[in-house]
Amino acid sequence: MRQSTFILGAVVLAIALFFAPRVLENDYIFFAGYVVLQYIVLATAWNILGGYCGYVNFGSAAFFALGAYTAVAIHKFSPMPMPLLIVAGGIISGLVGLGMGYLTLRLRGVFFAIASLAMAVVMQTLVINWDYVGGSRGAYIIRPQQVEIFSYQLPYIQYLFAWMLFLAVASLVIARTIERSKLGYGFATIRDDEQAAEACGVPTLRLKLIATTMSGALMGMAGAPFPYYIGYLEPASAFSLTYAVNSIAMPMIGGTTSWVGPLIGAVLLGTVQQVATVTISSAVNLLLVGILLVVFVIIAPNGIMGAVQAWQRKRRKA
Repeated sequence: MRQSTFILGAVVLAIALFFAPRVLENDYIFFAGYVVLQYIVLATAWNILGGYCGYVNFGSAAFFALGAYTAVAIHKFSPMPMPLLIVAGGIISGLVGLGMGYLTLRLRGVFFAIASLAMAVVMQTLVINWDYVGGSRGAYIIRPQQVEIFSYQLPYIQYLFAWMLFLAVASLVIARTIERSKLGYGFATIRDDEQAAEACGVPTLRLKLIATTMSGALMGMAGAPFPYYIGYLEPASAFSLTYAVNSIAMPMIGGTTSWVGPLIGAVLLGTVQQVATVTISSAVNLLLVGILLVVFVIIAPNGIMGAVQAWQRKRRKA
């Protein structure tokens, strides 16, 4: 499928996803759908570094929280439109991702994973002691009930849903473009055998820095609208283990070698978690993640897309 056709199809589908809940007149779909779309962005962003390059990042929650607290800091200084907050969150998180990559990407395997987790702990400690954004007390964000767009009053949750839908489409387009470009082939050489790639002249450090910057920027963009969605932001919620675990589990379940994998994993796991939150309790969300990971490690160790690709190869051979 050509890139232009893919983008057009994604835009049409996004418009349909936005107007379908309005036809049903069910605002809860916007609240739940926002979370699922948020996980699509996070899973896709994690996969740029963790799936394409093979560097497992446990600091997803830190970049997400950095985008959220960037929005809080700007809001307390001077409220700005959501698009500018998203851009600001992406820039700050991208720069931090670049710095983190420069300091840690010479480490490999479990050592890099531990370093990324340590970075998240350090950032959480800094935010807890930063009184301007509320510190350990947290910060309230009073959002308007509606926002005016072209003389039309749109409920604010629908406004947030629309922006997260835009970010989800943009992240998928970026991931698909990377996968089919020279940059994606460079990432694949790092994932398969980094030493061999270096011996062949591939600028591995430069490519990894690009990956950490892009991954961090997308996570920060996903976090920027979060304070307006939740209304009250505290370090425990922004740096929640749920974001770090889900960002890893969703690509693992869907498959890490394709842009489709994180999308499938995020939709599947995010929908199951939202149903469990309504019917049982949000406390079982991490339990569901653990159960699904064990199941897929047993029946499909390469994720859903990996199982589909293996089935297609067997069918071609037959």
